[in-house]
Amino acid sequence: MTNSRQNDAVFFEKAMAAVADPYRMSIIREIQSKGSIRCCDIVTLTGLSQPTCSHHIRLLSESELIDCRKEGRNNFFTLNKGNFRKLGNYLEQFSNG
Repeated sequence: MTNSRQNDAVFFEKAMAAVADPYRMSIIREIQSKGSIRCCDIVTLTGLSQPTCSHHIRLLSESELIDCRKEGRNNFFTLNKGNFRKLGNYLEQFSNG
């Protein structure tokens, strides 16, 4: 397997694992709805502790499905729409056969 295909395989595995969790899906939907959110918004949204929310954010960030922008003391999270398109295109191949 070429290095590019290996990198893609790792991306798809991490991305699908990230969206498989109901809390992370609610975070993704909230970001989509609002455009960007802060960590404290995620605590309020999910009702989870701040460390647990940070864990979910880290997994979403490592999956490359969200991006983080720091402004002062706040981190703002936005969707990485290009990677959502990449994931969607990958999954679409399974419906075309």
